Amino acid sequence: RFTWTAPVAFSPQDPQVLYTASQVLMKTTNGGTSWKQISPDLTRDDESKQGPSGGPITRDNSSAEYYDLIFSIAPSPISEDAIWIGTDDGLVQLTRDGGDTWQNVTPPGLPEWAKVSQIEASHFDAGTAYVAVDAHKLNDYQPYIFRTRDYGRSWMKITTGIAAPAYVHVVREDPNREGLLFAGTETGIYVSFDDGHQWQPLQLNLPSAPVHDLIVHAGDLVVATHGRGFWVLDDISPLEQVATANLDVPAFLFAPAPAYRVRTSHWIGGRHGPAGENPPTGAIVDYYLAESPDQPITLTIRDDEGRLVREFSSAIRLDRYVPSLPAGAGMHRFVWDLHYALPEPIPGAVYDMGGPVAPLVLPGSYMLELKVDGRTYTRTLTVKLDPRVDVSMNDLRKHFDLMMKLQHDLAANHRVVNQVRALRARVQAVRRQLAADPQAASVTWQLDAALDDVGGVLWQRHAKAALAMLNYPARLNSKLAYLQRTLSRADAAPTKQAYAVYRQLHKTLETVLHRWRDVQQHEVVALNRLIREADKAVLVAKQPEQRTRQPVSGQIGAE
Repeated sequence: RFTWTAPVAFSPQDPQVLYTASQVLMKTTNGGTSWKQISPDLTRDDESKQGPSGGPITRDNSSAEYYDLIFSIAPSPISEDAIWIGTDDGLVQLTRDGGDTWQNVTPPGLPEWAKVSQIEASHFDAGTAYVAVDAHKLNDYQPYIFRTRDYGRSWMKITTGIAAPAYVHVVREDPNREGLLFAGTETGIYVSFDDGHQWQPLQLNLPSAPVHDLIVHAGDLVVATHGRGFWVLDDISPLEQVATANLDVPAFLFAPAPAYRVRTSHWIGGRHGPAGENPPTGAIVDYYLAESPDQPITLTIRDDEGRLVREFSSAIRLDRYVPSLPAGAGMHRFVWDLHYALPEPIPGAVYDMGGPVAPLVLPGSYMLELKVDGRTYTRTLTVKLDPRVDVSMNDLRKHFDLMMKLQHDLAANHRVVNQVRALRARVQAVRRQLAADPQAASVTWQLDAALDDVGGVLWQRHAKAALAMLNYPARLNSKLAYLQRTLSRADAAPTKQAYAVYRQLHKTLETVLHRWRDVQQHEVVALNRLIREADKAVLVAKQPEQRTRQPVSGQIGAE
């Protein structure tokens, strides 16, 4: 006798061993070429329940809906010879010798004729198992979960926190943390942190749908619903930590799961990767705040030598590329994309083939520092290489070093462009103040021309991107970004051509930066002298070796 959903299960110890069942348990070790029966009939074997389904008019003789069948198989992950069996007529059976002998270990209180939909054999103790029972076909919508710790000699019903009509389809144990259980019910998901003594909903954004199976895989909780597809709760490591964490503190930073260094497409449009919503790309950082802090919180990432990699804050940011940290009371999840920060942007700049791409960090260890109201909480994050990528660390280091050099040059390019634009606006203001002075007009127009010499090389100023595309890559900002974007598409050592192009672009940048220093030391100084003589507002030149200074009262600065 078989059912539509006859169970199959591989041995956790030997992947060549596969089990399936009708009213008896069968085993194959040769890919199904032959099978061996390793049990007697383990059901109630009630002939009155075994006829064809339907009635005289709609009779179904396919045998696909027979009753008195084995519905669940649970080989023990610990004991090779222990196998738990559940039937659709309300029995739990156990063998501890590979099928030679069997015991009926059905829990007292399990409704007669109810379906044992799933059994979970513990990953930590061979004598422990969890049984999920579905009795709704008996008009009983109560939840039934039973736990044994002594091979079925005694059982405890563990359903506190779950109420009808959330009858239970499946219970799964987290293989990484003893006592952490997940239950799939007719209405959604529940979680228990104390081995089933107390349950609470874990629904989040999951639609209210029957959950027929669950599995913890690679640190994620994967859910099979009935009618709403597959869903994944990414990175359940906070759930694994929360039972032992001391949350009676102002803040708590959870130990992050390892993050994988995965590249994503930079092109706009189209669907990349599997259908549905892909998991976040980068490192998932979870933290808890007992209450909203008085000051903005910050998250700082440093490499294994203590050098700053990235910093985020809950303060309002004008840059849309830098996400803000959530800072309200409660649990929060923040995703760092494993990139360094982008250079200071040039407002309104056009990039012919896309803007800069901040370098990806190298595989290794990184320190997370969460600062909340004067206290610092630290954790170590491990970044791993994409397992699909075959590249040596030496080649990866070469790639990273060139990306960082381009990052440095782009930052210098953007910084000077913004200084030039600010200076030009201030020069125009001075020109209006000294409109009656022909000598001042001559000096300001001379400075304007010098600024054109600098800015015209460094950045693209076309108002329409389509026009810029006809001339790509036209300016130094686009050329640097284009080379960086090209390199970022693969994890490999840069080519000789890439190095050659970089040297050419870097030489151009150094020439322009030298000209910019010249403008500050000569044209700007000349204009300042003229303005002082006219007893007007002063344009202050900033020497390249000096730190940035705030202009004094009444003066107009170079930045």
